[in-house]
Amino acid sequence: MDRWTFIASMAGAVLTAPLTARAQQAGKIYRVGFLWDSPAVWPHALEGFRQGLRDLGWVEGRNVVVEYRWAEGRFDRLPGLVEELVRLKVDVIVAPTSIYAGAAKRATSTIPIVFASHADPIASGHVASLARPGGNITGLTVMMSETTAKGLELLKEAVPGLARVAVLWDPATPSHRPALNAVEGMGRALGLRLQPLAVRDATEFDGAFSAIVQERAGGVLVLSTPLFMGGARRLAELAMKHKLPTMFGPRENVEAGGLLSYSPDRADLYRRAATYVDKILKGAKPDDLPVEQATKFELVINLKSSAT
Repeated sequence: MDRWTFIASMAGAVLTAPLTARAQQAGKIYRVGFLWDSPAVWPHALEGFRQGLRDLGWVEGRNVVVEYRWAEGRFDRLPGLVEELVRLKVDVIVAPTSIYAGAAKRATSTIPIVFASHADPIASGHVASLARPGGNITGLTVMMSETTAKGLELLKEAVPGLARVAVLWDPATPSHRPALNAVEGMGRALGLRLQPLAVRDATEFDGAFSAIVQERAGGVLVLSTPLFMGGARRLAELAMKHKLPTMFGPRENVEAGGLLSYSPDRADLYRRAATYVDKILKGAKPDDLPVEQATKFELVINLKSSAT
């Protein structure tokens, strides 16, 4: 082989190698783990995530496989479910809220993790800062402390003469303690007396409302967590039975019969979470992707409930 033939051969190899590598990557089927409570909880948000993937060219069954794992209200199952995803060697894990993100972070320090509606990633210790998350985790935050406090303010505006408000919260939800602190601060500013009630299980719903009635609260603020979302219909029934105006977070609680809800637009957040997944599958590192905040909020009013 003469000198010019050798050079031409090497140039051809240099030019074709990246093309071959790109072709191999293009033909790869990626695996995305999705860790959540149930497809029945926030279904519009789940569809927002799927639509977000489709908009970015990811088609389930064609170039991506989404491995769904459902806790079905049993948080004790989370370690085992995450371990399944780790064993499958998924390329990224979507763990929407603080409970699920925490379980994923405890299980792996290498697989990228994306949260879609984390209540407070800094206070929980899941990220170092919004600008530089650090480690293998990033995503979107709903700023739960601020939005829950705003929900209390909106409840007072909606109920003339409101003086005492019961607050349902779940000690097992990491974000609820700082959110409760924010609510108590807002309560003092509004001149409201608060009645915090810790609820750890759906079997405690009836007892909680009995305590609310006994203390003569004029309204109820329910903090957002899978426990209260899964029990949305029962909570709405109890509120209507005792004629108590109630402010929830997710709109699904209003769709189940509750009076009011105020929260970020979760369908938008989950659609944006798909963008994080897209960037990570294309080579981006979580630490290079700043945590973004919710930009769209919705106040939902159940006119039927307000008329009863």
